[in-house]
Amino acid sequence: MPSFAAELAVQRPDQTAIRDEQRSLKWADVDDILNRVANGLNSVPLGAQRRVAVFAENSVETAMANLGGLVAGASVVPVNFHLTAEEVAYILQDAGVQVLFAGGNTVERALQAARLAEVPKVIAWHTQAAEADGWEDWLAQQSAAAADETLPPQPNLLYTSGTTGRPKGTELPPTMFAGGATVAEHLALLRNDPRAEQGTHMVVGPMYHTGPLSGARLLAAGVSSVILGKFDAEKTLRAIQDYKVGNSVMVPTHFVRLLALPADVKARYDLSSLVRISHTGAKCPVDVKRAMIEWWGPVFVDAYGASEVGTTCMITSEEWLENPGSVGKAVPPFTAIILDDDGNELPANEEGRLFFKDDTGRGVIYHNDPEKSAAAHIAPGVFTLGEIAYMNEAGYVFITDRFSDMVVSGGVNIYPAEAEQVLIEHPAVLDVACIGVPHAEMGEELKALAIARPGAEQTDPAEVLNWCRDQLSHYKCPRTLDWVQDLGRNTMGKINKRKLRAPYWE
Repeated sequence: MPSFAAELAVQRPDQTAIRDEQRSLKWADVDDILNRVANGLNSVPLGAQRRVAVFAENSVETAMANLGGLVAGASVVPVNFHLTAEEVAYILQDAGVQVLFAGGNTVERALQAARLAEVPKVIAWHTQAAEADGWEDWLAQQSAAAADETLPPQPNLLYTSGTTGRPKGTELPPTMFAGGATVAEHLALLRNDPRAEQGTHMVVGPMYHTGPLSGARLLAAGVSSVILGKFDAEKTLRAIQDYKVGNSVMVPTHFVRLLALPADVKARYDLSSLVRISHTGAKCPVDVKRAMIEWWGPVFVDAYGASEVGTTCMITSEEWLENPGSVGKAVPPFTAIILDDDGNELPANEEGRLFFKDDTGRGVIYHNDPEKSAAAHIAPGVFTLGEIAYMNEAGYVFITDRFSDMVVSGGVNIYPAEAEQVLIEHPAVLDVACIGVPHAEMGEELKALAIARPGAEQTDPAEVLNWCRDQLSHYKCPRTLDWVQDLGRNTMGKINKRKLRAPYWE
C-alpha cells in the first residue's frame, strides 16, 4: 500500500483527506484508490518513458490520477484542459503517452486527441462515453493489493506554450522534485514539506500548473486538500473559513478579484487559519499586494520562477514591505545577475536583462529539443526567463519589463507566436503582431495589431478574432484587434515589440 495513506487511515480514520464540490474521500479511500490506479497502470505497457497524461478540470479524480501515476512510478503529463484536440494530440505524441485520463468536460476532445496520437487507452470520469473506460468501472477491475513501491519515481513532464507555436516539454526540475531511488523513498521525502504543519491546503488554480498540482503531492505529507473549481472569490473565502485552510497557491488575478468584493462580504468570513499563501505566476501590482497584506496579514511568500527551473527568487511579506515591488532575492542553487545587451554585468540599480546562474549547471532542459535548451542559455547553466530588471544593493530583484515576447495574463503564459500563426492565415490579414497590453484584473491581455490586405480595411475585428477562436484555445487568442498602417519591421523583417507595447503602458 502507499505507506503514508495506510498509516493515516489508522491514525485519522474519520478525517477527510481530500474533497471537491461534489465528493470527499477519507484516508482509507485514498489508500484504496491509489493502489488500484498504480496497479492498473502497471498492468499495461507504459512505454520506455512510462508516460501517462491527465486532461481534466479540477476534481478529486484529477488529484487521484496524478498522484496514482506517481505511485505507479509513471511520469505524469498534466495537460491544460482548455486545449483543442489537435493541441492535446501534439503533446500526447511528443511525450509518448500511453494512457490518458479525462473528465466529463474534456472526454470528447480527449478521445479525438487519443485517436490522432494513437494513445491506446483513455480512462474518464463523469461520462458515459463508449470509447473510454469508465473511471469507477476501471478502478473496480484493478487489484487493491499493495502497489509496488520499489520502482524509481518519475518527474512530471510539463508543457509550456511555445515561442514558435508549439508547446515545449520540460521535466519537473530537481528544485521541485523530491527525488529518491524508489517510489517509497520519494513518498517519504514528500513528508518533509514544511506545509505539513500549516493545516488544510486549498487548490484554487487549475491543476495542470505546478503550484495547484502540489495539492495532490501534499497528500503524501498528510495534508488534507480542498479542491475548488472555476475561481469564485466569495467561495474561496467561505472555503478558508469552513475548512480552516492554512495554505494555498494564488496568482495576482485571484487577489484582484478578492479585493473587488464588497466590504461587507470581505468582513463576513473568518480567515484567521491562514498561515502561508504562495504567490506565483506573475509580478503583483504594488497596490494590490499591499492591500492583500493589510487584509490577510503578512502571510504571503512570493515565488518567482518558471516550470523549467522552479523558484529562482523568493520574498516574504515582511521583506516585501521594506522592498515594495520586488520579487525577492535569488534562492539556491540560483544566483541572479543583471547584464547589458553585450553580456556585461551591471552594477546595483541599473536596468538590464535578468539572468540566473544555476550552480548545479543544469539550467533549462526541454524535452526532445536540445536546440531550444541551448538557446535559453548564454553560458552553461546561465539562463534567462526573458525579463528586464534591476537589483538593489541588498540583492532584491525588481522586474520592470520583458525582452521576450511572452505575455502573462492571469498567471498564465501566452506566447504571441501561436496566435500570430493563426491570424496571418485570415484572408483579411496581410501582417500581424500580438503584444501584451495592461488589464486591470488579469495584469496583461493579448492584443493583435494587424495590417489589412488591400480592400479588406473595413473587416470587422470581431470577425477575425472569432475566426482565431475557432482554431485555437480561447485563452491563447487576442482579446482585441486594431488595424494599423505599419508594424515597424526592420530590414531583416524583425519587429521591436517593446516599441509596439510602449504607448499602451505609458
